[in-house]
Amino acid sequence: MNMDISEETFIINLGVHIRQLREKKNLSQQDLANDCSIPKSQIARIERAKINTTVRTLIKLANALEIEPKELLNINLKE
Repeated sequence: MNMDISEETFIINLGVHIRQLREKKNLSQQDLANDCSIPKSQIARIERAKINTTVRTLIKLANALEIEPKELLNINLKE
């Protein structure tokens, strides 16, 4: 099975997944931003796939969402 996927598609799906995880925890973007010590605008840009976030930020997000970092990347990829 060939799993070629574009970076853009992956980043879009990652943003959707992060938003879903945040909403599942009943957190606003501001709540998550506060927990991660990053600006709310950065959370919004990650969720809307406007930026390719760093591993460091992904770890902060995972910690704030109380999940393993690998769970952030466990996404259903949709082209």
